[in-house]
Order: sequence, then structure tokens, then C-alpha cells
Amino acid sequence: MILSAADLHFSYDDRSVLTEVALTLRSGAMLAVMGVNGAGKSSLLRCLNGILRPQLGVVLLDGRNLLAMPQGEIARCVAHVPQRSRETRLTVFEAVLLGRKPHIRWSPTPADYRRVETAIRQMGLEDLALRPVSELSGGEAQKVVIARALVQEPKVLLLDEPTSSLDLKNQLEVMGLVRSAVKDGNLAAAVCLHDLNLALRFADRLLFLKDRRVHALVRAEAVTAETVREVYGVEVLLVQAGGQRVVVPMGDPVGSKDGEGAFHGVPPEARGSERRRGPVWSDS
Repeated sequence: MILSAADLHFSYDDRSVLTEVALTLRSGAMLAVMGVNGAGKSSLLRCLNGILRPQLGVVLLDGRNLLAMPQGEIARCVAHVPQRSRETRLTVFEAVLLGRKPHIRWSPTPADYRRVETAIRQMGLEDLALRPVSELSGGEAQKVVIARALVQEPKVLLLDEPTSSLDLKNQLEVMGLVRSAVKDGNLAAAVCLHDLNLALRFADRLLFLKDRRVHALVRAEAVTAETVREVYGVEVLLVQAGGQRVVVPMGDPVGSKDGEGAFHGVPPEARGSERRRGPVWSDS
């Protein structure tokens, strides 16, 4: 375990966003943070690196209170890839070099430049190193942002919807690169995603947020159709296809056709008959 959070409560003014949230991030493993729009996924990531300060609870980094650490020290240990990055006229090399800022005292050293070259090569951006970031495609630009995070040499990598607005090929490529970086660098990672199939394919564990709380925290292979229905209000089947577990939506959203919440177009045997109470934990 590298990073852990316990009993996190966070509110924007009088609007509660997170309540009693607890989790752990492990070296060499990726946790996918899931939930509907507005569930608090991005806020949770920002609490984990000190950008937001929870009203209650603690975040520990290697046993130390992260919220009491100086921001510069946090930046040397935790890298955050935001949901949106500002467009820049910097070249790819220059943009990635910015990730070395927490380690640079006066000016970049040859060692800093070598680390930038390594991160650019890791993301497959060698041929684009001198091109302005503003001229890149969405997938290429996202790789630049991830390279900038990796060049920080963090212990923890936090990514907020890194595949949003990317086509299918780039989604798979970006997530594959992230997973390789996590495994090869023995990083602890958390990634906010909307795509359940990407999460099942690339993450080791999935954390589902619902009603401000952790509804379920399970290994990828332990995700059930019941949990998906409870969190998203959608009936699904979980099937094997091409060696991967795949989520297949069935019919219309729960409750969209009548007041009983029946799910039209779904055979009774596919609906799941039991209702869970409380959070689901299968995290060993």
C-alpha cells in the first residue's frame, strides 16, 4: 500500500459530495473510480493529492499525512492528469519538461532532459517531440499530458477521464500505455472512467461511488450485473467475448417505462432478483 484514505468527507459549501469514503492504492496496480456524472469521482481524486481539502478524514502517503505535506513535496510523489488540459504553443518536449518542475532547483540538468526523452519514448512520441502541442490530435495530446505526469517520477498516478473525447483506437492505446507505465514503474494508480468495459479490461479493482459513498469496491473479475444496475440504473449482462469480460446493456434504463422500475426488453432470468443492502466489498 502506498496511498490510503479513510473516512473522507468533502463538501462544496453546503453541498455534500463525499461521505465516509475509504480506499487504498497499491503499487503496480490500477484502481478505476466509477459512478454516474456528478458522483464525486473528480473531487475524490483532487482530495487524494491535496488540491481539495476534505472537511474530515485523512489521506496517508507511505504512512504520512499527505494533507500536512508541502505542495512541492506532494508534487514529487503524486502526479495528477486533469480531465482537461489547456492548449499551449509549447513543443511536445517543452510541455513534458514542465513535469520536471518539482525536481528542478535552478535550471534543467542533463539528467532532467534524459528523463523527458525517456517519457516521450515511453509514450511513442519521438517523431512529435518538436511539434507544438496545439497541432496534435486529441490522442497525441493526451499522451503528452501523461508523459508530463510520468516525468515527475511519482509514486502515485491519478488520472481524471484520460480517454474522454478519444476514439476507440486511442482509448485502447492510451489505457494500454498507462497500464504498462503502472506495471513497469510499480506505480499506484487511480483513474476515473465512464466506460465500464475499459475499466474491466485495464483496471485491477473498481470502486463504485453512489449517493456520495463507496457503494462497492471489488476486483475486476468480481464485478456483477447487480452492482452495475444498482449504481447506474441499467440492466446489463456480463459476458465473455474474445477472452474479455464485457458489459452488454439490455433494454431501457430501470424505471424509464413504468413506476415499478421494470426493465422492458429484458427476460426475467437476466434481471437479477436480489437487492443488496449497503456497500459491497470484495477487495482481497
